[in-house]
Amino acid sequence: MRYLMITLSLFCVMGCAHVQAKAESFAIVNLGDGIYVHHGVHLDIDDGYHGDICNASFVVGSKGVAVIDTGGSLKVGTQLREAISKVTPLPVLYVINTHVHPDHIYGNAAFLPSNPKEAKPEFVGHEKLANAMELRKEQYAKLNAKLLGDDAKGSELVKPTISVKIKQTPNVTLDLGDRTLTLSAHPVAHTNTDLSVIDSKTSTLFTGDLLFVERTPVLEGDIKGFINEIELLKASQPKQVVPGHGFVPKDWLAALNNEQHYLNILLTEIRASIKKGESMESAMNTVAVTEKDKWLLFEIANRRNVNTIYPALEWE
Repeated sequence: MRYLMITLSLFCVMGCAHVQAKAESFAIVNLGDGIYVHHGVHLDIDDGYHGDICNASFVVGSKGVAVIDTGGSLKVGTQLREAISKVTPLPVLYVINTHVHPDHIYGNAAFLPSNPKEAKPEFVGHEKLANAMELRKEQYAKLNAKLLGDDAKGSELVKPTISVKIKQTPNVTLDLGDRTLTLSAHPVAHTNTDLSVIDSKTSTLFTGDLLFVERTPVLEGDIKGFINEIELLKASQPKQVVPGHGFVPKDWLAALNNEQHYLNILLTEIRASIKKGESMESAMNTVAVTEKDKWLLFEIANRRNVNTIYPALEWE
């Protein structure tokens, strides 16, 4: 039941205000030096969630390609694979998932070999990702079928073949030839399966949903852990940052600070509500309202955050 509630919350948060029109084509932004990003769309679930709301990225090296998040369906994953083939004939060597949420992982199936002679890429994720996928498999499949209809067909959960452990020493690095990707598995923050990636050649940090730009940050994990992991991301001093949702910020430090500021307000005000004996329903209407005009999709996302965090903080 807990996983069903989490899943329903996730899909409600993935929708909300329709603030960006669906793209006519699967657009790829070239950030330079072999870094490419497809920006997902902020789409109202009532207008038809189509599985393309997160950022999907790929890094091209001299030996091959690493994909970072694949979208929410086989269809989106296939569009991503086709976009990669237009950029380079090199093979996809690695498919990396930054966490378990379905809008980031269901495109994995598009990167499975289409014939026995084709090499299979390694699938990479947090040490807890495979188990999280298994626990959520049935509910995710039902909700995907409900929300995507025919576009859900062929989508499947492809589990990691390489697992990254928290505080693993030495770090897991993936060799793309003239560059390496260093992977870090995080303690419970946005989820219990968060993974970040940094590219050696460009010092580009891929945060997954440890960073939201424009749209309201959401979490199902631990808010105190989330705030702490943001602090560690800031200390890594990348040159540019690709968030899990939203456009690549010109000022990555300001983007991380903005997110951390929102989460700190959320934490402080929920604690204050609990101390005053206010109900969770009351807190959902009042907590962090000073942040309302700073974030997209705030009304539902913020209420969901309070619903997630309040019960946990009652037991501090």
